Amino acid sequence: MFVRIVKMSFEPSKIDEFLQNFELQKEKIRGFKGCEFLELYRDKHNTSVFFTYSYWQTETDLEHYRHSELFKVIWAKTKPMFNAKPEAWSVDKLVTMA
Repeated sequence: MFVRIVKMSFEPSKIDEFLQNFELQKEKIRGFKGCEFLELYRDKHNTSVFFTYSYWQTETDLEHYRHSELFKVIWAKTKPMFNAKPEAWSVDKLVTMA
């Protein structure tokens, strides 16, 4: 499993717009070939900061998504809302306890 974590910081005035767009796009992202899991988190103290966690079958699946028309449309709408450069990490999940 391939895990992608993305940190995004938004202009406060753009947060509602971001959340509305995420609501519209989340099923498409989750339904993209290879995507097995998608969550959105919001920082408790800095409410302009959000994180997405997504699980992908392979790194190739993530790269196909990142070069897809779906991603291009989402990114074109989301990018102007940022107030800081987004950060992304690709990580290996080592332990899960439920």
